[in-house]
Amino acid sequence: MNTDIVITTNKLTKKFGDFIATNEITFDVHKGEIFGFLGANGAGKTTAMRMLCGLSTPTSGTATIAGHDIYTGTEKIKSNIGYMSQKFSLYEDLTVLENIEFFGGIYGLSDKEIRLKSDSLIETLGMKTESKKLVGSLPLGWKQKLAFSVAILHQPSIVFLDEPTGGVDPVTRRQFWDLIYEAADSGITVFVTTHYMDEAEYCNRISMMVDGLIKALDTPANLKNQFNAASMDEVFFQLARGAKRKAD
Repeated sequence: MNTDIVITTNKLTKKFGDFIATNEITFDVHKGEIFGFLGANGAGKTTAMRMLCGLSTPTSGTATIAGHDIYTGTEKIKSNIGYMSQKFSLYEDLTVLENIEFFGGIYGLSDKEIRLKSDSLIETLGMKTESKKLVGSLPLGWKQKLAFSVAILHQPSIVFLDEPTGGVDPVTRRQFWDLIYEAADSGITVFVTTHYMDEAEYCNRISMMVDGLIKALDTPANLKNQFNAASMDEVFFQLARGAKRKAD
């Protein structure tokens, strides 16, 4: 087994009655890789991500996440990953520091680890004067950066990011991606979905789903060359224009 591979799937399928949400998807993701998982609404990417996070049981196929079987190791998978959703994943009626301490406890960190990581995180994010403010009072960009930092507080093998930069301004999006690069440099694998095709350019490799199928998987440069496209927007348009589904 290649120890560099932290996600591997083979013909992973999810059906809801007669509807095939994901249809025999097969791919590998490597340690420290920034892997873009793209697709139009209805492509099946949300369903796929839920399976990979141990939140939904596949209908058929196999997968291992951080070395754990997707059928029998769901609890171990959950303890080895971080997750951040577009809809924001912190408690707005708790302070910045209280959120960090709360999630540190959930991730099983000791009181000493939580104290050290809290101080370090607040310093790194430049939020010392905001540490005792309610998260609900912070600007969206700060919330998103804090949510990402909390998602990797326990140094997971993989962090799953579901549309993490939705609604934030371009400057903040760029700053957010700096955090992603830092995480990847530390060995954390980043599995990210995004609707922003310029962000696809920041990924090491990209998978593009259409109607439950993986229609393309390669580096941004290779995909643009393969589709004779000047941008990832053009690649996406060529793949997605034949899609039949309209909602995920």
